[in-house]
Amino acid sequence: MNITFEYPAWLIIVCVLAGLGYAFALYYRDKATAAFGVWAQRSLFALRTVAVFFISLLLLGLLIKTSGKEVDKPIIVFAQDNSQSIVGGADSAFYKKEYADKLKDFFEKVGDKYELKVLSFGDAIKDTAGFTYNEKQTDMSGMVDEIQNRFSNRNVGAVIIASDGIFNRGSSPVYAAEKLNFPFYTIALGDTTVKKDLAIAAVNYNRTVFLGNSFPVEVVVDAKKLRGKSSILTVKKGDQTVFTSNVNIPADAYTTTVPILLDAKETGVNRYRIALSVVEGETNVYNNVTDIFVNVLDSREKVLILANNPHPDIAALKNAIESNENYEVEVALGSDFTGALAGYSLVIMHQLPSNGNMATRFIDEITAKQLPVLYILGGQTNTIQFNKLAAGLSITGNRSGSVNDVQLTVAPNFSYFTLSDETRKALPLFPPLQAPYGTYGTTTSAAVLGYQQIGTIKTENPLVVFNEVNGKRTGVIAGEGVWRWRLEDFQNNQNHNIFNEVVTKVVQYLSVKEDKSYFRVSGKTIFNENEPVILDGELYNQSYELVNTPDVDVTITDGNAKSYNYRFSKTSNAYRLNAGQLPPGEYKYSARTKLGDKTYAKAGSFSIAAIKVELTNTVADHRLLYTLAQKKGGKMYYPKQLDNLLEDLNKREDIKPVSYTQKRLDDLINLRWIFFILLGLLAIEWFIRKRNGAY
Repeated sequence: MNITFEYPAWLIIVCVLAGLGYAFALYYRDKATAAFGVWAQRSLFALRTVAVFFISLLLLGLLIKTSGKEVDKPIIVFAQDNSQSIVGGADSAFYKKEYADKLKDFFEKVGDKYELKVLSFGDAIKDTAGFTYNEKQTDMSGMVDEIQNRFSNRNVGAVIIASDGIFNRGSSPVYAAEKLNFPFYTIALGDTTVKKDLAIAAVNYNRTVFLGNSFPVEVVVDAKKLRGKSSILTVKKGDQTVFTSNVNIPADAYTTTVPILLDAKETGVNRYRIALSVVEGETNVYNNVTDIFVNVLDSREKVLILANNPHPDIAALKNAIESNENYEVEVALGSDFTGALAGYSLVIMHQLPSNGNMATRFIDEITAKQLPVLYILGGQTNTIQFNKLAAGLSITGNRSGSVNDVQLTVAPNFSYFTLSDETRKALPLFPPLQAPYGTYGTTTSAAVLGYQQIGTIKTENPLVVFNEVNGKRTGVIAGEGVWRWRLEDFQNNQNHNIFNEVVTKVVQYLSVKEDKSYFRVSGKTIFNENEPVILDGELYNQSYELVNTPDVDVTITDGNAKSYNYRFSKTSNAYRLNAGQLPPGEYKYSARTKLGDKTYAKAGSFSIAAIKVELTNTVADHRLLYTLAQKKGGKMYYPKQLDNLLEDLNKREDIKPVSYTQKRLDDLINLRWIFFILLGLLAIEWFIRKRNGAY
């Protein structure tokens, strides 16, 4: 322990003098205390001197420096695989009872010498060994990443992973563990014996299709040790069989893909059950059946591109919009199109109105029907006519056909929709667009996505603008040449993802149909069985202000007409329901509430998809566990070798405690005993004075 000062040490003399001076002024020739006697007066003088001295000393910022040694025991992290595949074999009883008991004894022995941290992994990481084996998926790389996040910069001696080596989510743990610098040991669980089995290994299909269309489904069938056998593959929708096919197995190790074409005849979430008939000798029949859920939409959103003249922008926009299967695009020249615009969700006007085509008919219909429209301007645009459209942007002083080459700089405060960080970084580097020359202005209701940059000069002239007036949404791209963006995107990334993202986000924002109802309930239509069912609710008053004063009740009904009653939780200004995990199947919900004298109700449906990946493959992969242990300086053991594992851990010289010297610097004024000393000095002084009749 050392004592230091914030101020020069000679000030201690000042503190002594302050104590003596204060006591001298108080007791020198004090008639009241003179009658106490010499020793009593001297005691009072000394007590007051010491008390004032300590108080003065504390005011100087006296510091106490202390140091101590702390010993950090090495940490042993034990991660237990808690997924279903562990008990998928014939030895499931061993893992539920005997193995669990062995591990508990092992934990006690490890805890005597090391700091033990026990985790389990599967769908998620949990702070317990579990031993329930009910997790639907296995993410071993996620578990390794979690260990790194939790125990970085800690004295980790070793990691022990008890698993069957089967993972069906994330990447290989061998690669994930490369960045960690402590040894990995593995305990090989499960059965590596290949048994007779027929399984639906995977189903490839589109989750969203459209009413009246046919959609493909591919079923991957995997067979082991069933040479010469055959099975029947059936697909059912409800009680109706919609497909059947024979599957012949010519080899002991055989995989085939069965193509299926189904018809979308009913809107909503359609459930299809795919099943393989059981073959004699199979040990695992759980993987013979699986369900898929297909969301059938009524129709695609229709987008019309009207162009003044043929232009490479048109093909670029069409391809980008149709990359989203919810949209279909029709292209026409403004001079040739004679149809009505009422059936379209969005109209894109490419350089219309122009000097050669004022597009009066289209503009009048867009205005009358309140249709969303996207204007793309260029050298052919008639800016005088465009300024009359109240699109949120105006251009004055433009000479016919004059343009500037401008690049886009993304506005930092744009909030109508979000673009990925990758896209925001890429857009300013894309080739310039050709924007009409002139003075640009925007209305107060307009929002700017991006501004024009001419060469290295960033301007305040908008390049991409959105406007909404009385519920009608309008967008303006004040430049032609977006086809160059698409080519640049492919040249840099070998895909069109960035360009497609920009175009589809613009189209989605403009074409979305606003819900005007006062009570709304939303949520996913398909949930996995290992995720909670979450529904969001919104309630508006007659002024369309969000309120959440009244309670919202909801009833969820399963396929067997069994009902579950819930009440929405209230958020800051809306509602949310977390119904937890529900069994696989199809569900309907009915939500209701009352605001004032008005009653509101909403109904909907969703499906819970079963996850059977853990039961598809139950053959343990001990080679993966061996490779992981060897690469990370450990060894692989079996459940009956836990004592050998502990012995090897104890033999390692690199697994040892680490001692730290911890230094602390504290103000003396923060020490409690100082307070009590001062209080004691003043209390004794007061007692002596009081006892002798003074105050």
